[in-house]
Amino acid sequence: MTVKRAGMIAAVAAVAGLVGYQTLSAGAGAADAPARPGVKMVPYFEWDETFPKMPLPNKWNTGTVVGVAVDKKEHIWIAHRAETLRPDELEAERGRGDCCVKAPHVIEFDFAGNLIQAWGGPAKNGEYDWPTAGEQSKDPTGGGSPNGMHSIAVDDEDNVWLTGTGSGDGQMLKFSRSGKFLLQVGHTGLKGPTSNDHQDMGRATGVQIYKGEAYVSDGYGNRRVFVVDQKTGAYKRHWGAYGKVPDDSAKTPPYDPNKPNPQFSTPHGIAVSEDGHVYLADRNNSRVQDFKVDGTYVGERFIEPHSMSGTVFGVALSQKPEQKYLYVPDGRDEKVWILERKTLEIVGSFGCAGHAGGCMTTPHSIATDQRGNIYIGETWEGKRVQRFLYKGMRAQ
Repeated sequence: MTVKRAGMIAAVAAVAGLVGYQTLSAGAGAADAPARPGVKMVPYFEWDETFPKMPLPNKWNTGTVVGVAVDKKEHIWIAHRAETLRPDELEAERGRGDCCVKAPHVIEFDFAGNLIQAWGGPAKNGEYDWPTAGEQSKDPTGGGSPNGMHSIAVDDEDNVWLTGTGSGDGQMLKFSRSGKFLLQVGHTGLKGPTSNDHQDMGRATGVQIYKGEAYVSDGYGNRRVFVVDQKTGAYKRHWGAYGKVPDDSAKTPPYDPNKPNPQFSTPHGIAVSEDGHVYLADRNNSRVQDFKVDGTYVGERFIEPHSMSGTVFGVALSQKPEQKYLYVPDGRDEKVWILERKTLEIVGSFGCAGHAGGCMTTPHSIATDQRGNIYIGETWEGKRVQRFLYKGMRAQ
């Protein structure tokens, strides 16, 4: 299957129902309404005001939520950049007020939204290289903030994986569920891109585990999908855009929505389906590319390509076994796009811009659970995780 460019720029109207914090009323058009001939049915979601339970204990506050994952127990994990909290958000930490202090970087919630545990941070004994945070931006509201960690995943053995996009970060970390260090792949302190290196990454942005292998979107410095062994971290293979060898010597051309870039431009998230397809969120090229697990190129879909600075912030799959849909958070247009997975056709979207419940401020990371619910982590001044409950199918 190769998706043609014809019609790829078409914007699709938002799925009726959820706009901000509104909910669907009973009656005509309700979720799971019978399909009419010629009417496409799409997944429908409602914002869950009960998740997560607030306030957090210990006067904790979260910075930009860069990663979200769901484990086999249906517990929800987030990774956040505590360093992005502004001084006025940390008065209690400085002994000058009641709110707040930095929460640990990795937080686990149960399905009901209760906090289970929290851990993370630089190694005291130097046994691993924690993602490099950098300095606080003078204007975090402009999008500039310490990079640090970038994503989180939980594998089928309950191990937690973290990637980092700090200056020089070429490493990925693996911990036990309780935060015990297990493995580091790659090193920090790198100079320049390493898109054809077999050991180091280049500010990797995402990781997913599939049949004993870790698939990495690599990243802010590199231009590839990078695959290593789940247990040892040993190199397996890599590929660039369209399944070709990535070329670090090629300068990134000015963005042109009418001229596809032959190289990835900020691979920013990754998902692997049960039937062995790898979906790469090529953020600054505003596209999702589809590959087989051996790197064979299958097709692509551009999403709102006329939006500036890239729209495809991540990608996640709908519930097993069919995994019929892809969900793509768009951090420029503040919504989530819904695509049919096998055709990459855009069939709908949901969300709105803002800080109200159900609206979004820079949706950056995404995960789904086996019930069909969607979890969104927000960066910049969003600094939160939200859950959208799957309510069945309804007419577009």
